[in-house]
Amino acid sequence: MTGIDEVTAEDFIEFYPEIKLPFAYSDTSFRQNDTDSSLISQDIFDNFIPDSTVNSFFGQNSKPEFYSLGRFNNEEEETYLITKGITKDKKLLLLSAYDKEKKFIANLPLIRSDKSTSLSSVFITIDPKFNITKNISKKLPGDVVVQGNDVYILNAASKKFMLVMTDSLGEASGELINPIDTLPRASKYAGDYGDGKQNLISFRDGQREGRMHLFVHLNNEKEGCSGEIKGEVTLINPTTAEYRQGGDPCVLRFVFNKTGVNIQEVEGCGSRLGTLQCTFNGSYPKHKVVKPGSETGKKAIPAPKTGKK
Repeated sequence: MTGIDEVTAEDFIEFYPEIKLPFAYSDTSFRQNDTDSSLISQDIFDNFIPDSTVNSFFGQNSKPEFYSLGRFNNEEEETYLITKGITKDKKLLLLSAYDKEKKFIANLPLIRSDKSTSLSSVFITIDPKFNITKNISKKLPGDVVVQGNDVYILNAASKKFMLVMTDSLGEASGELINPIDTLPRASKYAGDYGDGKQNLISFRDGQREGRMHLFVHLNNEKEGCSGEIKGEVTLINPTTAEYRQGGDPCVLRFVFNKTGVNIQEVEGCGSRLGTLQCTFNGSYPKHKVVKPGSETGKKAIPAPKTGKK
């Protein structure tokens, strides 16, 4: 696909070899040699995979080589293309989605690697349910290795890939970091809930009335249930909010009371906690707001309620 002949969207998509899921790829896989038969000219690439972030990553004056790695379909709906882009110093693994009319939907950079990358390894998997998992490892001083996981799905309606679960890289301290902690918390139910150091349900004011930002981190090592959800909830009545994202099979309901919140798993979310047998169901007390300068001691923390179904 050198750009000499005219290429249609269907020609471009069919140029990618069909693959079966699950798919796996790591940063070390870039070392494999590619044949010229899979090479895509940059003009054709830019025409069918428009994304300013790709050009900004490689730089305007660079001349990356793009190779078709694979293609898979969501039955008669979306088609996904996996492309590898490389220069002497930079490497990119890119996932692109198209609708059934062969129109571009969105891109998701899976791996971006250059000399400034501080990560030890990146491992990508795409399962038969089209969950895209990025496992990241980073080596810290003292030969300590920390890991993080991000899970994405395509939200075709919003024309973007959506982060539905994150287990962020820590610094091996065991401290849980709340990514929405600094957002405003003036609405009635905004605040933090949970029953342990590693169990946190956090709500913050949304940009629109009747909505709140959500971050959930639950961990029960004994049962092997651990994971996160970050997104937005909508109030469906005066005491109940619901997490429901287009394209995400997980649906959670949050019922608020004077002392805490009760989580009800409406649709299957167990995979977000590591296994289908895990559940988000449970009741969690609301944390008291500690005023600046307060020396109030912490109370004993009861055992987490998160467990298997």
